[in-house]
Amino acid sequence: MKQTQTEWEAAYQGGNTPWEKGKTHPALVDFLTENGPMAGEILVPGCGFGYDVRALSASANHVIGIDLAQFAISKAKSFPKTAGEEYLLADLFTLPSKFGGKFDVVFEHTCFCAIDPGMRVNYVEAVVELLKSGGKMIAIFFLNPDHDEEGPPYGVTKTELDKLFGSQFFLEKEWIPRRTHEGREQRELIRILALR
Repeated sequence: MKQTQTEWEAAYQGGNTPWEKGKTHPALVDFLTENGPMAGEILVPGCGFGYDVRALSASANHVIGIDLAQFAISKAKSFPKTAGEEYLLADLFTLPSKFGGKFDVVFEHTCFCAIDPGMRVNYVEAVVELLKSGGKMIAIFFLNPDHDEEGPPYGVTKTELDKLFGSQFFLEKEWIPRRTHEGREQRELIRILALR
């Protein structure tokens, strides 16, 4: 079932936000510790309260977090700035044309698993449109959410990821994160994908 902007806003206002963990994803912390800050223009779709945005933000880059929920954007803006990060109330699928080919990196953590699986092809197309030539997507994919009801979050298999991203991206590297949020151990896959 496709979630609407109103439904995401209602979830935030009602405090029904199990995806908000109150901290940066531990695997992102590890990645930045091992590799140093990323340079260039970075987009974080579905940024929520902006923990990952602030972790990514550094003097060497410019990070933009977008979210459908005004509550989430307002909360993200309430935190002290790390560097020059920005937050925008926006839909990944309807971003203004000025964002086309703007980004060196798209960092994916919670957006892909939140959208209806029927929109995943549109997601890939949107990311391709936003990246510069040679740009990269760094993604933490949630493979198998453990819940009885229908998502979100929606799981995905490695085979599905290969099919969705394979024609547009080259897989540079993938690994299971050593550290993650409690309850997600061995259930996530990190991929670095380079635009072909």
